[in-house]
Amino acid sequence: MKDARLGTRSLIVGVALLLLTSFGTRADESVLLTDLHTFRISNFVGLAAYYQFSANGDTVVLNEVVESVNSANSAMNAITENDSEVLTEDQLAGLTSEFDKYKELMRQNINDVRQQGYPDLRLMSQMANQAQSLSNISTKIYTRARESSQTDSDQRIEAARSAAVLMAQMMSKYSARSNSSVAQNFQGADTEVPLDEQAKNFDALMARLKTGNRDGELKETIDGMSSKWQFIRSSYINYNDDNVPFIIDRYSKGILDGLGETIELLHQTA
Repeated sequence: MKDARLGTRSLIVGVALLLLTSFGTRADESVLLTDLHTFRISNFVGLAAYYQFSANGDTVVLNEVVESVNSANSAMNAITENDSEVLTEDQLAGLTSEFDKYKELMRQNINDVRQQGYPDLRLMSQMANQAQSLSNISTKIYTRARESSQTDSDQRIEAARSAAVLMAQMMSKYSARSNSSVAQNFQGADTEVPLDEQAKNFDALMARLKTGNRDGELKETIDGMSSKWQFIRSSYINYNDDNVPFIIDRYSKGILDGLGETIELLHQTA
């Protein structure tokens, strides 16, 4: 009888440890998705700010560039230190390498504007191409992490994250077109989706966010984003028309903030 009790106790302890390990793994993977999401957005937001800086040399805008790079760098460090073991060493090494190339190109491009008063178009082109390459690899890694059996996240959270990445991409592309007649060629290559089509894709993601329960603060946040989007939507659809870049940038950032709040609220109710 004593041996039976000891066996039962050992089994209970073993199951408890297994559950704790499982919960710990899930937490690590949830954090991994969050860090990857932050990383993806920060790079595009920084690129959008750089295009503004290249046109006016404003130190306030430069601070936005630096802040975005620092945000991406912090997220990158957290990704490499994550204990979920979802990503392989080769994937992490590849992402780190691509990010290091992007940071170096950003440093060079910033220095060109500060020292010469204008950008080196060749280096600017290289940075835009590197940003796209970094986006491609980080998207694949995010997809791998999300499709892991331990990271089955809420569909509306995924819609909000996709909308945030898309908005950040649109911001950078619109900023390129607005701040340099040449830089517009660096964003929106034939392999990329045009701004007007991206705007329609954003419509679909916003529609997905409006499904399901929307009460209280969540409804208020989503409705606020919808109002902002309707105000600037035509500017993204008709991106070749004369618009006010400052307004587009301001409202786009407001939408990004709203999507961040939406994700937090959805996490609380998941």
